[in-house]
Amino acid sequence: MKKQTAMTRDWIATARTLSEALPYLQRYTGAIVVIKFGGHAMGDEDAMASFARDVVLMRQVGVNPVIVHGGGPMINDLLGRLGITSDFVRGKRVTDAATIEVVEMVLSGLINKRIVQAINDQGGKAVGLSGKDARLITCSPDDPDLGFVGRPDEVNPEVLTRLFDAGMIPVVAPIGHGRAGETFNINGDTAAGALAAALKADRLLLLTDVAGVKDASGEVITDMKPEQVRALTEAGVIAGGMIPKTETALAAIEGGVRAVVILDGRAANACLLELFTEHGAGSLIRGPRSAPRNSQAPAQTQP
Repeated sequence: MKKQTAMTRDWIATARTLSEALPYLQRYTGAIVVIKFGGHAMGDEDAMASFARDVVLMRQVGVNPVIVHGGGPMINDLLGRLGITSDFVRGKRVTDAATIEVVEMVLSGLINKRIVQAINDQGGKAVGLSGKDARLITCSPDDPDLGFVGRPDEVNPEVLTRLFDAGMIPVVAPIGHGRAGETFNINGDTAAGALAAALKADRLLLLTDVAGVKDASGEVITDMKPEQVRALTEAGVIAGGMIPKTETALAAIEGGVRAVVILDGRAANACLLELFTEHGAGSLIRGPRSAPRNSQAPAQTQP
């Protein structure tokens, strides 16, 4: 009897949660949400399945998600097994002709298809592609010292919007093409920011292995404006590996993204918590067109 009572309470709590989520479900109907997926969740089967289930649910309720992924640890593993030495300059991988072949193999092949399979296993319709498909991302060399590391110059999101119309979920490997036929490795955050800006996305979600942007006392800041980010960076509060994340966020907002959220991808259902609950998750950095986090104002629909 006690067990049945406890189960009833759980069911009631679940129903209440769904009811409370309704305004947020309505808010994001038709919205474009770009998600940079990486870190812990990519290497854990249960975490991957949970993420895939969340993405399928998002598509089911009318959101248009785009997944952009990284894959540094898997690239390192295969390079090591092949005996290819990989160096880093200012935190970025030096990518020579031998390395770019491995990078493309791992990102566009192994990892991309693993994510596609996980989403499809949960009932979604995912399609894997890279920035080379349909001339999605055209690059220039980022730095002569880095070899085939690219900086997105042009993004043509037509293939993504066609996939939205067909009910598909695009999964994009951060590989781009150059004007002379080169293949470029692109930082995953940078690629996600460029796609989000080209799509004028309502949200760019950067999944990381930290809780979000923290203030000087170590507390996560839940709602920020770009000027606050710049001030905290100048003061040295935002430092280290968080700087590239916030730089991507600011560039995306300048490019037309409504808001960027830096959140902990290790937390269960992090994307759903951010989009469909009053509390949200992580640190929201909002542009001039974005209301505060808990607003139920309609999101921007796809162009």
